[in-house]
Amino acid sequence: MKLITQSAAALFLSAGMTLAAGHASPMVEAMDQDVSNGIVSADKVVAPENGWMVVHRTDAEMKPGPVVGYAPLRGGMNTDVAAILQEEVKTGEMLMLMIHSEAGGMKAGGFEYTLGAKEDGPIKPDGSLVMVVVMAK
Repeated sequence: MKLITQSAAALFLSAGMTLAAGHASPMVEAMDQDVSNGIVSADKVVAPENGWMVVHRTDAEMKPGPVVGYAPLRGGMNTDVAAILQEEVKTGEMLMLMIHSEAGGMKAGGFEYTLGAKEDGPIKPDGSLVMVVVMAK
């Protein structure tokens, strides 16, 4: 009887966490950071579905620019998400860490987005991008 009770409790907690993750608002949490090691990271990313944390160059106008890195995301809570930078980023440059979908591409699990494309494009709940801007140190 004890085993059944423990199993039921574990199932209930697991379902509760999955439900909570599904209802959490998408978000990216990151701080200004040293990128001299060729990596930029987010402390926490909440994604509504499997997708990507995409690193765009940006500037004072806060418009997403060219992609310089990306990392896969699982639907729900992701912590310590690290993207390898594919180009040099200098101290003082601004990077936009944005959630992109896995939808619309030709192959699952392969990042296919290019600036302005629909494949693996940015998510826009309520019409707004889900992103944060960090400064390279």
